[in-house]
Amino acid sequence: VCEGDEVVAFLLAFREGVAYDSPNYVWFAQRYPRFLYVDRVVVAGTHQGRKLGPLLYRDLFDFARASDVDTVTCEFYTVPPNEASRRFHSAFGFSEVGSQWVADGRKQVSLQVARA
Repeated sequence: VCEGDEVVAFLLAFREGVAYDSPNYVWFAQRYPRFLYVDRVVVAGTHQGRKLGPLLYRDLFDFARASDVDTVTCEFYTVPPNEASRRFHSAFGFSEVGSQWVADGRKQVSLQVARA
């Protein structure tokens, strides 16, 4: 999302079959033959609270459907807890399909899937 010449929000996602060395991406790749993986969502501090996150996710789901991909995946921290992310993803139909410890055992993620 741009405002003038400035990028104020973006979402980075990968399809299956890419060489991406993320333990979370690899977890999904081992279980789902066709998926879209949300790696990160960034919204500038000056633009938070303006519903840009939901805008990016609606666009992502539209892209997934147009690309004939019916599985959208992501993860968020449960240790330390990220309740805001849990609520956000739940509103888009994500549900937990697994969990794992990352960052040398210092953090735990909830591995989530939603149907596009």
